Amino acid sequence: MNDSIGTRVLLRQLEIKPSKGLGQNFLVDASVPAKILAAAELKSEDAVIEIGPGVGVLTRLLVQTAAKFTAVELDQRLYPFLREMLSPYLGAKLVEGDVLDFQPKELEPSAYKLIANIPYYITSAILRHFLESSHRPQQIVLMVQKEVAQRIVAKPPEMSLLAVSVQFYGKPKLFATVPAGAFYPPPKVDSAILVIKVYPDAERPCRVTDEARLFEVVRAGFGQKRKQLANSLATGLHLDKEIIREVLAAGHIAAERRAETLSLEEWEQLYNALEGLAISTKAG
Repeated sequence: MNDSIGTRVLLRQLEIKPSKGLGQNFLVDASVPAKILAAAELKSEDAVIEIGPGVGVLTRLLVQTAAKFTAVELDQRLYPFLREMLSPYLGAKLVEGDVLDFQPKELEPSAYKLIANIPYYITSAILRHFLESSHRPQQIVLMVQKEVAQRIVAKPPEMSLLAVSVQFYGKPKLFATVPAGAFYPPPKVDSAILVIKVYPDAERPCRVTDEARLFEVVRAGFGQKRKQLANSLATGLHLDKEIIREVLAAGHIAAERRAETLSLEEWEQLYNALEGLAISTKAG
């Protein structure tokens, strides 16, 4: 395996072995950090949060470009190295711990971009943590499993709960694919650089008064794979199937459709139809 950055040499010097428990795969391909930097469209005035800086392969580029930089690292073995590396930069800081234990506004109070090369198993948790926050990033650049990136950018009839959850908040794009050999140790699958341009609240294509209720409806729709919407919604929302059929008709959605065929706009129509039912039921 070609190590064009010297990552493995540095890990040996630090006497650190990649941790399976932390899902660590360190970058060894020098072409990848530049691609991530390009995907982030970083400007000199930007603030950046980087999750999982590791041995700083990407960090070195980010901290030299951004006005403010926050690295969040869970692996205690890396703290002394990262502290020393960031010490020359006045606008840089290291946050030691699990990023999910910190609210985004604690990490960076001003507008910011989120950049991360994270273990695959926490991709969904990271996305939820930042996208559902009241202090969302302007842009997210994540290294994720290629298959997950493809699911996130999918369109009808290949939608998923994850795709709806991300596309509600931003516009995702698969920026570049990254082969398994770009990492040490190499993962079992290829990766992808995923870019999510997060919508300002006023520019979201789908706006509802109760986001939690919307996602309750979406989860119900996807709750029974391959089932028709009338069945999965009736089961998931604990409503009579005939009522659900009426709601679907009011939302101009065929009862025989399946959740993966619905667009974001159609989920909004369905939500509005359910809200209309709730209001009329209360009025009655």
